[in-house]
Amino acid sequence: MKLSQRYLLTTVIILIAVAAVSFKYRDYVTNPWTRNGKVMSYVIQVTPRVTGPIVRLPIINNQHVKAGDLLFEIDPRTFKVNLDQARANYDQTVDDIAVMEKQVEAAKASVVQSRSVISQAKSEIKAASSQLSDVQIRLERNKPLIAKGSISKQHFDELTMQYEVAMANKEQATAALLVAEGSLLQAQATLAQARASLGAPGQDNARLRSAKAVVDQAHLDLEFTHVVASVDGYVTNLTLQLGSHAVANQAVLALVDINSFWIDAYFRETLVSSMRKGDSALVTLMGYPDKPIRGKVDSLGWGTAQSDGSTGYNLLPNISPTFEWIRLAQRVPVSIHLDQLPEGVTLRMGSTASVLILTDSD
Repeated sequence: MKLSQRYLLTTVIILIAVAAVSFKYRDYVTNPWTRNGKVMSYVIQVTPRVTGPIVRLPIINNQHVKAGDLLFEIDPRTFKVNLDQARANYDQTVDDIAVMEKQVEAAKASVVQSRSVISQAKSEIKAASSQLSDVQIRLERNKPLIAKGSISKQHFDELTMQYEVAMANKEQATAALLVAEGSLLQAQATLAQARASLGAPGQDNARLRSAKAVVDQAHLDLEFTHVVASVDGYVTNLTLQLGSHAVANQAVLALVDINSFWIDAYFRETLVSSMRKGDSALVTLMGYPDKPIRGKVDSLGWGTAQSDGSTGYNLLPNISPTFEWIRLAQRVPVSIHLDQLPEGVTLRMGSTASVLILTDSD
């Protein structure tokens, strides 16, 4: 082969190689790819709402459960006693309120009676005043006559006595009115106190609502002794045993939501500008390299945590050393929603995945 032909062949091979590299680079830029992907899922921290020993534990570690399945049961006996006590207190409160209602009715009757006595006392004062006025007129008319001797002294003394009796009757009726008015004030105060002790009527009564709330809380606490799965999933990190003491508001196991799997892929920040929500994605799990999974871009992250400048030893900032001539691109998380899984593929949280984004798929 002539030298010129060898040069020509070499040049053609180099051009083909350059073209192939350029094509692959363009394809890489157009359709970004990363091996830095993880299978993610929502994890529910199963936390009891009440404290007590475990008396039933029908599950084992890594078991599949459905929403509503019993995970464990806390000893309910104490909470049954509390519920019975709360119900008894509620019944006692109902009885107490009934007594208070009777007291209010009695106080109302006392007020009505006091007002009737006042009305009667006023009538007696009016009658006594009329009688006193009549006797006083007759007495005044007979004073000149007694001086002239036209009437007997005995008759005048009788009129005087009648006047004094009428005066005493009026004073007595006035005193009775004052007593009746005082009794009315006392009856009204008793009625106000009875109403205040009773509170609002019916179901709006504060004592009744408080007693009912205690019953409801005791009933809830009893229900909380049965801890059930909130979603379909897998029991993980189960360390409970029969007799273990569950503590309220302290997580005791994890439940991986089987219906919430997605992929978090971490792309260099130089590649995410061409990505859009809805772009097609091709996911390959390390455990299933020959079974790619189709999906779509669900969202692109808007921030990453910075390690440089964070607080470190002795409250000093952490600063990572870098090469002056190299600027490392940050990784941006991209969430991938998975379509139907191929037959035989099982997702496990934390598994490694490779992800290819087809940005020109729309």
